[in-house]
Amino acid sequence: MNHNFEGKRPAWVEIDIRQLRRNFEIIFADKPGNVALLSVVKDQAYGHGAVTVAKEALKAGAVYLAVATLGEAVELREAGVRAPILVFGERPRNQIPDCVSLGLTCFVNSVAAATDFARVARQQEREAVVHVEVDTGLSRYGVRWEEAPDVIEAVAQTPGLRLEGVMSHFAMSDEEDKSFALLQLQRFRSVLSEMENRGIHVRYRHMANTGGFLDLPQAHFDMVRLGILPLGVYPSQVCRRIPGLAPVMSVKARVAVLRDLRPGDVVGYGMHYQAKEPRRIAVIPVGYGDGYPRVRNRGAVLIRGQRAPVVGGNAMDAMMVDVTNIPGVRPWDEVVLLGCQGGEEIDVHEIARWKGTVSYEVMTNWSWRLPRVEVA
Repeated sequence: MNHNFEGKRPAWVEIDIRQLRRNFEIIFADKPGNVALLSVVKDQAYGHGAVTVAKEALKAGAVYLAVATLGEAVELREAGVRAPILVFGERPRNQIPDCVSLGLTCFVNSVAAATDFARVARQQEREAVVHVEVDTGLSRYGVRWEEAPDVIEAVAQTPGLRLEGVMSHFAMSDEEDKSFALLQLQRFRSVLSEMENRGIHVRYRHMANTGGFLDLPQAHFDMVRLGILPLGVYPSQVCRRIPGLAPVMSVKARVAVLRDLRPGDVVGYGMHYQAKEPRRIAVIPVGYGDGYPRVRNRGAVLIRGQRAPVVGGNAMDAMMVDVTNIPGVRPWDEVVLLGCQGGEEIDVHEIARWKGTVSYEVMTNWSWRLPRVEVA
């Protein structure tokens, strides 16, 4: 472990590189050999570090990366990543020159966008690689499925553009009810069938996110897009499990101060907790400014392998936990906010329930003022 980071602040996010590599190995063993893998590393690979996860994904055999912003793509290019990068969403005109010059793959979902990209490609004397997104029911980005064949044909015929892929995105693929996912799949297949009729062929047809990869093998097509799964986290409690996958991220801190409460003492802003009897609390130097949910008298951390419940309302930079029933707690003992200690575990889904949100938000919310410490 790199103790230099920990020494600067007694709170950190730990990234287990060995487990990340193991997860990719397991996924590649599970994945059909003819299906390519795109690794989604947007938002710093969901808080894990985009460059780190991208490089491990490529070493494992991923053929594509994906991000959500131009800045995220630039960070990867500046780190020496030369692999294809797909940029989700729509690009404003002022970003097109950089996208083309950096060799990024962008979505072109209209004739107007195709014209803009083609003009820039000609100016730079390059070929712009593009995909078309088909909106099959998510109603976000993309061209509606009934209109998609005409747009796809126009993009394919635009000089200066290379139509490499056509994709869609599930609205709900990781729950037991697959009825809408199957309807979306049917709509996407109708577009692909019409493309075939028109003699339009692309290298990558892709629709499956993690939920689709796990539960809808008929939606694998040529490539699957995985973001959360290589990190050892499942998108829901009911989707298929792959033995051996485990979380890569832990969040840890150290006890800063121990306080002995007397009956009647209150804890924290808003006085949401009042001691009815003598209690011992530990102050942890992490708060909602670091991404821990702003809970009140809810949640727990692990200290000496036992659960210590959160008391009061946590602040921007500190939270308080009850260690009365945990003997021997001392200042600077290690605290686990997310992860395992002893035989106990606090996983990302449990924290999500405390906050009333989803696991994705919990992972991406850990602030970058918490140093990332990689364990290899």
